[in-house]
Amino acid sequence: MASVTLQNVTKRFGNVIAVNQANLEIRDKEFIVLVGPSGCGKSTTLRMVAGLEEITEGNIYIGDTLVNDVPPKDRDIAMVFQNYALYPHMDVYNNMAFGLKLRKFPKAEIDKRVKEAARMLGIENLLDRKPKALSGGQRQRVAVGRAIVREPKVFLMDEPLSNLDAKLRVQMRAELSKLHARLQTTAIYVTHDQVEAMTMGDRIVVMKDGVIQQVGAPLEIYDHPVNMFVAGFIGTPPMNFLNVVLRREGDDYIVDGGSFKLTIDPERARQIKNLGEYVDKEVVLGIRPEDVDDAKLHPGDERNTVVATGDVTEPMGAETIVYFSKGEHQFQAKVDPHTEATDGQEHPVRFNMRKIHIFDKDTEQAVV
Repeated sequence: MASVTLQNVTKRFGNVIAVNQANLEIRDKEFIVLVGPSGCGKSTTLRMVAGLEEITEGNIYIGDTLVNDVPPKDRDIAMVFQNYALYPHMDVYNNMAFGLKLRKFPKAEIDKRVKEAARMLGIENLLDRKPKALSGGQRQRVAVGRAIVREPKVFLMDEPLSNLDAKLRVQMRAELSKLHARLQTTAIYVTHDQVEAMTMGDRIVVMKDGVIQQVGAPLEIYDHPVNMFVAGFIGTPPMNFLNVVLRREGDDYIVDGGSFKLTIDPERARQIKNLGEYVDKEVVLGIRPEDVDDAKLHPGDERNTVVATGDVTEPMGAETIVYFSKGEHQFQAKVDPHTEATDGQEHPVRFNMRKIHIFDKDTEQAVV
């Protein structure tokens, strides 16, 4: 097992900067997730660690070894790809054993490793099948098994679940997490799905336009996003952003949206130490849909209750997502499924002002 360190790593394709000055310390045995939209540089970063892409600038270490010029086969890593990349003419056993055969492992050791990996993944009864006779989930298990038998220092996974249906993705997420807990191997996992990132990662690396925006534990990033991009990317549905003016009325901080006024919880205001610098300035109020409640079902602080118009209602079973509008503002609320909010009708909603975020309108950075 080994740590992985990126020091000022940059990758250029001509004039395009795919990854820009990436600095990252991945601890031994850590499961870290690189997440971001398409084109943010996450797969390129993974491929540089694997040695499949040359680094333009910077250094990559696996353990204490500088691997900039080390070929992929000598980096002691195993990669699981999005498209499985199984050999169609080989059965499952030989697909899993192929890498070990190339390295001249003894037959007994190969047999032991393949059967142990198959047992772990629940594919013992599939060893004599060809890939065309397998489902998508079974093929993915074989691809993971092929990596496991290598017993590498680092697992690299590039969107391995994106070709699976929604139910199977949930199942495989749990299986990969259990597998990592059992193997205790350093793992770097790339995904565009923030739900995968939140549920699987010990830490998450959020990327945008080739730049690492924030690194932290899932709940740390969810509760304390450093900017509007991270705040809007992590969380389902995404955080609401409302353009408001911050005002001071007596001891209270007020956000004035024109068609409504809300009072920031005093404790939350104290936590935002630089809040006073933004009085009488335009700021962005961030609040998650789960912190906007149905005031009819759960009445509370009337100062922070707004009567808004329901535009679209999306029943989800355990909860209902309602798209509201108030004046020039639109926002989403995640409410009790028994809500009486209906399309085209006004309905009272209550903002939990203990959970709000304030962002600088120009820089989009969080005010802290």
